[in-house]
Amino acid sequence: MDVPEAADACVRVVDEVGGAVVADREFLNRVTLGILARGHVLLEDVPGTGKTLSARSFAAALGLEFSRVQFTPDLLPSDVTGTNVFDERDGSFSFSPGPIFANVVLADEINRAPPKTQAALLEAMEEGQVTVDGETHDLPNPFYVIATQNPVESEGAFPLPEAQLDRFAIKTSIGYPDDEGEVELLRRRAGRVAQAPTVERVLDPDAVSDLREVPEAVRVDDDVLGYMASVARATREDRRVDVGVSPRGTQRLFETARAAAVVADREFVTPDDVKRVAEPALAHRLVLTPDAAVNDADKRDVIADVLDRIAVPTVDAAEA
Repeated sequence: MDVPEAADACVRVVDEVGGAVVADREFLNRVTLGILARGHVLLEDVPGTGKTLSARSFAAALGLEFSRVQFTPDLLPSDVTGTNVFDERDGSFSFSPGPIFANVVLADEINRAPPKTQAALLEAMEEGQVTVDGETHDLPNPFYVIATQNPVESEGAFPLPEAQLDRFAIKTSIGYPDDEGEVELLRRRAGRVAQAPTVERVLDPDAVSDLREVPEAVRVDDDVLGYMASVARATREDRRVDVGVSPRGTQRLFETARAAAVVADREFVTPDDVKRVAEPALAHRLVLTPDAAVNDADKRDVIADVLDRIAVPTVDAAEA
């Protein structure tokens, strides 16, 4: 699959999901970037905005196996990864896979589970495998986590530690629809019997695997590489920031910028691609100082200010 074919596939997937989910196209594109960049996506929004529907719709459009895990305070790591089950007939143990063994896993309300259970996802998200009783089991390929959390309810919640937040390539939100969007939501509901809309398959697992390889062929000039590194370093020097973007975060910025170039049907990355993905790729990785947190500083504003301060390199599209 080449870049034009990949760009066309992304458009078809977003169009199909957009027929079921009433959301801004930029939101759908950001979720698509996570898929292309071989990363994971964190959706933070109030209940009822369509987070679960979005995850299920993307899985259906991509032709991938979908699994949903409802995170609760009493959820155990084995409830996610699976466990070894004793067979009385022959006195042996056999592995019973947990719900994480799917192509697209929805970790619903991930911040409701205790840290030990949240940590069960770390190896899976980073290595594509889980280890149970010393035995390693590979997860399906492709493997993609969409996690959700509710930002307005703190009772019974365990905030995600920075180490886990850093595993997500993209953090975004759907938000409430505008007037026209909410009317369209009701119009679609009136036109079907089932409460949830259906989504047709656009791709298959092999095509998705090919699609996720395409960004590797996208070229990034040295000037743009320097620009990305400067943006990451500037977050560490901002007076409002206690812990800035990690080297892993810089790599995720690189990967999502290449994915953005593919979506734009380009074989090279421009500074505009970096600007477009900087906020969803970097803001959630920042740890603000206590004073900034007390003053309600916004991590997204920090990224915006950094982008304003850093000189933008000139990339000649004709030469690229």
